[in-house]
Amino acid sequence: MIEWYAWVQVAVATVAGVLCLALGLVGRVPSDLSIGALALVEVLLIGQVVVAIVAPFVGNEASGSVLEFWIYLISAALLPPVAAFWALLERNRWSTVILGVAALAVAVMVYRMLQIWTVQQA
Repeated sequence: MIEWYAWVQVAVATVAGVLCLALGLVGRVPSDLSIGALALVEVLLIGQVVVAIVAPFVGNEASGSVLEFWIYLISAALLPPVAAFWALLERNRWSTVILGVAALAVAVMVYRMLQIWTVQQA
């Protein structure tokens, strides 16, 4: 895991989450803006999958549980598409709020993945 990339992911997911929450709370239904913000979060997560596959081969190994890291990564990568699918099926303001909650959950999960990768566990 690359630290600066993880922080970019956390920042983008947080901004996307706050944006979607704000749009949903003012009554906006899912739109290109809210779905696009979540799509950007997903693209960054796919990049993280590639980084996580390549990193151990170039000497950047996880110091914590690799299994726990991958469970977080796969779960985080599944959240945006599932939230977007739900939002497109049920187009109301609360679907936009769900998009925001999913993006904020991804931010927390990426932060936890960074901890697992970099902080030595007992």
